[in-house]
Amino acid sequence: MQSWPAPGLAPLPGTGDPLCLYDSATATIKPTAPGDTATMYVCGITPYDATHVGHAATYVAFDLINRVWRDGGHNVKFAQNVTDVDDPLLERAWARGEDWRALAERETELFRGDMTALQVLPPDYYIGAVEAIPAIVESIQELQAQGATYEVDGDIYYRISASPRFGEVSRLARAQMLPLFAERGGDPNRQGKSDPLDPVLWQQQSGDDPAWETELGHGRPGWHVECAAIATEYLGMPIDVQGGGSDLMFPHHEMSAAMSQSGLAQWPFARTYVHAGMVGYAGSKMSKSLGNLVFIKDLRAAGADPAAIRLALLDQHYRLDWEWRPELLARAEERLGRWRAAFAADQGPEAANVLVRVRQVLADDLGAPKALAAIDRWVQDTNNSLGSDPEAPALLRTAAATLLGVS
Repeated sequence: MQSWPAPGLAPLPGTGDPLCLYDSATATIKPTAPGDTATMYVCGITPYDATHVGHAATYVAFDLINRVWRDGGHNVKFAQNVTDVDDPLLERAWARGEDWRALAERETELFRGDMTALQVLPPDYYIGAVEAIPAIVESIQELQAQGATYEVDGDIYYRISASPRFGEVSRLARAQMLPLFAERGGDPNRQGKSDPLDPVLWQQQSGDDPAWETELGHGRPGWHVECAAIATEYLGMPIDVQGGGSDLMFPHHEMSAAMSQSGLAQWPFARTYVHAGMVGYAGSKMSKSLGNLVFIKDLRAAGADPAAIRLALLDQHYRLDWEWRPELLARAEERLGRWRAAFAADQGPEAANVLVRVRQVLADDLGAPKALAAIDRWVQDTNNSLGSDPEAPALLRTAAATLLGVS
């Protein structure tokens, strides 16, 4: 699957600090400590609607990880999926009387445009579920060979009992898992399952559902095994960061890790599990069911500068839940104007210490709001005609673009 164009990354003097991130699986902030090449897998969209602010906040957060690693001297291998066949997509297509493939391609193209506008570095491997079916089938066959699967009316399920460390990613009690599993695409009440929490790996064709003829039968893959197969196929194990929104911690990341580790002595599937907070609007979490969505394409169409949208997102710490308000964008647009004026000045205060500060706070669990504040202070001093370093504006303009993705 085609990704999107990569923005340029101008070099900065020196090297960034080692990145520490909050690991959901251990509830601690710890060093990511990758080798020469850092690996990251971020769960992508199900393309049945446009990119909303919550999506954008998540992908901007993981873009910061990519940028901080690169500034620290690491190569980065980054993979992201597109769930271009799944129940929500099919339901939306049928409701509109539209071919599901056309809907998926159109919304994926909108997503590419939004990511390009927001200066998000593209994944090295941008993989759709449909194109990954051979790898998914192979992964399921490996689980079958381990005795980790069973069938219910022809559908293939994974036994969570095959993973003795199941539950270590989300750290949830079983009583907490069951309602979340039902709410987030699971089928705990299906008759014939060995355990209500067992997830489907492969479902045989039902009605007019799309299906593929494979060694597993005529059907399509489940959601969790999709990401497990793509991550291991393109990045290997363990990956340095597995990421997505906090609503993916369970069941999705828990199930994907269990499937990837089943029958293997190696642990973990990911060294660090990173989750972005949820974004609300009008008093509730943004959701398609409530209809309280703010789309990036609509903000752009109304004339918002994508750099201001990104600044508004960066002004919220990635792990916190927060609420979108129009005044956040207005404040970001004012900030962007001040920054651009200061970066265009002939001189300003010495800026090397500001770069040091920006690097320090970004390396400390992506402290982007503190990074913005550090640049704000320099901008204020520049506007007050303090300092006489002719190289300072260019240095911070490059730092803003390279480290924060704000041009």
